[in-house]
Amino acid sequence: MARAQFSVALVTTSGIDEARKIAADLVEKNLAACCNIIPKVESIYRWEGKVENDAEALMIVKTRASFEKKLIKRVRELHSYSVPEVIFLSIHDGNPDYIKWLAQSTSAKK
Repeated sequence: MARAQFSVALVTTSGIDEARKIAADLVEKNLAACCNIIPKVESIYRWEGKVENDAEALMIVKTRASFEKKLIKRVRELHSYSVPEVIFLSIHDGNPDYIKWLAQSTSAKK
């Protein structure tokens, strides 16, 4: 199967302010066409041998599959966590007009 051209990244952050800062940077640098922010999610996870429970913000980032490594690098540079969550889901189909906009929004700066 051919690799999808676009993907969605899920990125959790310490809160809304950090999510906004990262999202604005990704869009400004054309690494993302759009970042949706869900301001309050509850995360239960294992960290350093203990089960943790934290309030976080969740970013849903639309990008090009070819930008995934750059996006991970930039999130790691801006994020407060030592191991930030950045995972990708492939976009295999969608509204053609939206996909066209996604492509235009993540093209090289003019």
